[in-house]
Amino acid sequence: MFTGEVRQAVDRSVLCWLATVDADGQPNVSPKEIFCAIDDVTLLIAEIASPVSRRNIAENSKVCVSFIDVFRQRGYKVVGDARLILPDEPEFDAIGGPIKAMIGTAFPLRGLIRVDAVRVSPIVAPSYQHYPDRTEAEQVRQAFKAYGVRAVD
Repeated sequence: MFTGEVRQAVDRSVLCWLATVDADGQPNVSPKEIFCAIDDVTLLIAEIASPVSRRNIAENSKVCVSFIDVFRQRGYKVVGDARLILPDEPEFDAIGGPIKAMIGTAFPLRGLIRVDAVRVSPIVAPSYQHYPDRTEAEQVRQAFKAYGVRAVD
């Protein structure tokens, strides 16, 4: 499910966005900065300071995680089932190594959010449809211009 291209998108992303739903059907989207793919169907997200995501996952395991390169204006959406793994559970140490290495001592790790993917689909900005002849390099230049970012040589 996580092809090489999807794994590269995960590895290149600075943030991902975790969408959860509470017991009343109210959505919540929360940025996450420590995450990784540990195999072809599993994402791990550090639970650092996410009481709403944590509560929502306990009530409804259905989640969506998005990874988008804002300059390429492409990414992926992962729909799946999530569960929280707490530090006192054996699975925490068994699979949490990559997340622990990424965090180091920067943040307290209150748990791991394990997302087992059910479906992965691309996210592509509408400008790719409106300007089909535009190369990705041109798309990036347009994004830099729109966001007021200057390229570093």
